[in-house]
Amino acid sequence: MIRALATAAVVALALPAAAAAGRFAVGIAPGSSPGRVAARVERATGGSVGHEYARLGALTLRAATARGVERLRGVAYVERLDARRPLAFTVQDPLADRQWYLDQIHAFDAWPREPALSPVRVAIIDSGIDGDHPEFAGRIAAARSFVDHSPRSDQQGHGTFVAGVIAAAHDRAGIAGIAFPAQLVVAKVVRREPTISLDAEVRAIRWAVDTAHADVLNLSFAGLRDPLDPSNDTFSPLEASAIDYAIRRGAVVVAAVGNSDDAPQSPWPFAAYPAALPHVLGVSALTREGAVPVFSVRDHVYNDITAPGKGVLSTFPRGLSRTEGCAEVGYSVCAVDAPGIDRRAFRRGEGTSFAAPQVAAAAALLLAVRPGLRPEQVTALLTRTADDMTPALGCDGCTRFRDPLTGWGRLDIAAAVGRALDGTLPAPDQRETNDDAGGRASTLWGRRGGTIDATLDFWDDQNDVYRVHLRPRQRLVARLDRAPGGSRLFLWRPGTTRIDSTSPALQRRRLATSRLVGGDEQLTYRAPRRRGGWYFLQAKLEEPGAGRYTLKATKG
Repeated sequence: MIRALATAAVVALALPAAAAAGRFAVGIAPGSSPGRVAARVERATGGSVGHEYARLGALTLRAATARGVERLRGVAYVERLDARRPLAFTVQDPLADRQWYLDQIHAFDAWPREPALSPVRVAIIDSGIDGDHPEFAGRIAAARSFVDHSPRSDQQGHGTFVAGVIAAAHDRAGIAGIAFPAQLVVAKVVRREPTISLDAEVRAIRWAVDTAHADVLNLSFAGLRDPLDPSNDTFSPLEASAIDYAIRRGAVVVAAVGNSDDAPQSPWPFAAYPAALPHVLGVSALTREGAVPVFSVRDHVYNDITAPGKGVLSTFPRGLSRTEGCAEVGYSVCAVDAPGIDRRAFRRGEGTSFAAPQVAAAAALLLAVRPGLRPEQVTALLTRTADDMTPALGCDGCTRFRDPLTGWGRLDIAAAVGRALDGTLPAPDQRETNDDAGGRASTLWGRRGGTIDATLDFWDDQNDVYRVHLRPRQRLVARLDRAPGGSRLFLWRPGTTRIDSTSPALQRRRLATSRLVGGDEQLTYRAPRRRGGWYFLQAKLEEPGAGRYTLKATKG
């Protein structure tokens, strides 16, 4: 299997003095009734709910506290309306004026001056890096090559470009990287040709997480996904296992959704791998005007967020730069062609490859201000604070809320950092990644059953699977309380290793399905007289939505 590069001191928000009541914006989840959400919010808080932001998909709440509101059914987010944002600090790097995307994604708007933040390690699994480039002096924490040549050399240029977007120094020279506290973990997996072997990719992911202790992984490469023609589809179980391994160990994984250049048609409606894997933050591209370029892949489920991906300026290997007639040697506008190598995409700064590192940099900033965040919390903070793209903002095909062109919207770093700092954090799910049967399932212990609080997300985490032991003739009653609409329970036979397949042979391993009882999904099953064992209980979200749930399992 081959992957192609997808080229085409913390300063808190100032809050006013405590008062008897605060004002909050309460986001309405897509498909939810504003009236019903308002009633739930009023019952939970005793406050008053207004509808002046209804056209923006939000309610207003005046109450002493909004604690617990974000867990209510139909609530997408909660944020204070009386928060104040400080003025943004200004970088002094001379080429920053040509980095127009920094303003669009509000890269530095969360701070009045550049704060001293804890270092965060960002892995760039790519073509290496120009290790002697002045922009990366003191910024490379670890480097290893999984192909020929040194990881501190870059014969292709792609990795150096990605690295500059994330971590170019704020040194009054050249450009400004977005994640100013980032330390780079460089894993070289690309030679001169812009392709990646499965073996190199998987070994690089394991090394980045286990040895280099990367907090964020940027994967700006793509393998075609074609659910309509399995002969074209490049899904790899080994790649999926490597990605799952990284996320289980706490790494945030960001990937480009891919470009349509090598797809059967353009635009292509299916995000590439690894962006189309659970818990991976898939990133598409925007133009400066807010439109979605034709090359940027669309997807209803796996396109999570968008960022500028055309006209991006970044670093470039100096040995691959034109020295005559181009003043910015070592930067992408000076990228020079070579025999058989067309570097126009670098000069144009074009591709979802160059949108993804902006999101990876944002993830690093969130971990720098809140080091204890789990991957699913980082994903939720970035996606749920994104600027919803609409025709009014230049995206003619976009609709309100999430859409296949831009996901949740354009990256807004200041909004995500503000949400992280004000204490309104998404709920963590300590049992992830339990997305399948077999060894990935989480164990539900207890001779008489147990209770689990967890989360489901249609776009990022549709399945949670639990191992539950039943003795012969033992009865199981499982119930989903306060789950997002469209949630169901399924029970699978012992020995099941996969649940996410439509094959008839696999579906025959499903033993029971929940039904609606008193407003909640309930499943009942009794083990056969002569057969016990470890069964698999699946909670699945089948309709768009997200939220917490409580699973109660009783054995008798």
